[in-house]
Amino acid sequence: MARRELRDDQWDRIKELLPGKASDPGRTATDTRKFVDAVLWIARTGAHWRELPDSFGAWNSVFQRYNRWSNAEVWERVFRALSGDPDFEYVMIDSTIVRAHQHSAGAKGGLTRRKRWAVRRAG
Repeated sequence: MARRELRDDQWDRIKELLPGKASDPGRTATDTRKFVDAVLWIARTGAHWRELPDSFGAWNSVFQRYNRWSNAEVWERVFRALSGDPDFEYVMIDSTIVRAHQHSAGAKGGLTRRKRWAVRRAG
């Protein structure tokens, strides 16, 4: 069994919104689910396209198809269709997602006093 990023019920919700169905004009896609799984793998891992596992297909082919779908606003159409019924199963924020600036570590907290660099006049 192939590893999937989408469960069957999730796939059933979006498959009619994607191009490449037999009812669509042009070429019929045979691997649309694998392609969507590849894009979700990239999004989940944050990896570069070249690091896409071979089981998803050639990285450049996946990347080119992703760009075509982006230009055709397919992802936006899917997002709009799914945004009416949000699934918050994976919503969480922790330290692996929220990053602090590199200079924020180890600094003394609170307000600092300004140093006076001018010498006071004798009065």
